[in-house]
Amino acid sequence: MSIVRINQFQAAAGKEDELFHFLKSLNSYITSSKGCLSYEVLQNIDDAADFTVIEKWESVEAHQDSVSNFPQEDMEAAMSLFGGAPSGQYYTSGGSNA
Repeated sequence: MSIVRINQFQAAAGKEDELFHFLKSLNSYITSSKGCLSYEVLQNIDDAADFTVIEKWESVEAHQDSVSNFPQEDMEAAMSLFGGAPSGQYYTSGGSNA
């Protein structure tokens, strides 16, 4: 059964476009990661600094492997784009016993 990871990001003041392009630039890396089924970046219509990223994975472990293998220097370079700590949760459509 697949899982969905929903991530929330807030851009630093004046960094909305840069954060959007950074999140979009992750598409190739993420979608080529083993177990990734899809990756989508959404920007809030009413608040341009608010972003949601929806990822679909074969498993939680596949997502975690992808994150642990992402180049840390690339993430550190993007830290100035964030207006706060990103957050995310895992979801499934299988109910509580999934």
